Amino acid sequence: MLKLSVVVPFYNVQTYALDALKSLELNARDDFEFLLVDDCSTDGTPELLDRAARELPGAVLLRHERNGGLATARNTGLDAARGEYLAFLDGDDWLAPGHLARTLATIEALSCDFVRNDHVQVTGRSRSVQHVPYGPQLVVGDPRAGILPASRATSVDYPYAWAGMYHRRLLDRGLLHFTDGLRTAEDRPWIWRLHREARSFAAIGLPGIFYRRGVSTSLTQIKDERQLDFIQAFDQVLADTAEDHESDLLLPKAVRTYCAIIAHHIGTIERYEPVVSKKLRSMSTAALGRMPQDVLDRVLNAMDADRAGVLRRLRRRPARTGAAA
Repeated sequence: MLKLSVVVPFYNVQTYALDALKSLELNARDDFEFLLVDDCSTDGTPELLDRAARELPGAVLLRHERNGGLATARNTGLDAARGEYLAFLDGDDWLAPGHLARTLATIEALSCDFVRNDHVQVTGRSRSVQHVPYGPQLVVGDPRAGILPASRATSVDYPYAWAGMYHRRLLDRGLLHFTDGLRTAEDRPWIWRLHREARSFAAIGLPGIFYRRGVSTSLTQIKDERQLDFIQAFDQVLADTAEDHESDLLLPKAVRTYCAIIAHHIGTIERYEPVVSKKLRSMSTAALGRMPQDVLDRVLNAMDADRAGVLRRLRRRPARTGAAA
């Protein structure tokens, strides 16, 4: 068995793909494989990946016949992975030289199910280190300890799949696959499931992942209906959490996070196309109606006045037929 499989989806990122591929070359080892998933790119990305398949040590090129989105592309890579450990990278980001080997040595020394890395956020020429919102460093703990409290950012609010490394036993248990077809917020149900069902994890620092913000092709920048997939993603978080044996303890955190994301999208609604803005309002109203209402009441009472006001106004809107996610 190979030691590490790295799943790297690409979709129309020819401007940045060479940086990602070069960083993989600077991380390559004989026992590493790089699963390069072309999600039906229509620019120059396929030609770059063809060359990488020939020249990058450990490269395995996988191609979709039609675009399936980031979640589906990651699943394609996971299905082909042969490594004892797994990691992710997006095709418009990059790694520091030797980052994968350092992270691998750390997770092996800690002997836990998964580790979470800090990362470097890159916006134009500005760079800042973003930390995993979890206190203990290099200490193995219960992943459930990374969910609460509801009142502040915790590890489930740091959902980036590429900011970590994962033992294959999680894949074998069905915990690493993403919900097929989700075009945004695909990491949210995934990180909640990991923290509810894995047995051990650790935050380890090691900010060797460089994450580009403001890229026009990034899912964070799109202004069309794909952004609304966050509703489906958080509906899944709520449904899964409601089935948990500690649902009474965990649901307030899930509802608060869902509410905060709705308020954020409503607060930036002017960036959407008019038809998408209308659908965002109606779907958000329907989503609030699906939440456990007693928990929602407590969450709104504890939120700041501005966001609570936005959400209460949405809640009072008449629900429209077909507004469900």
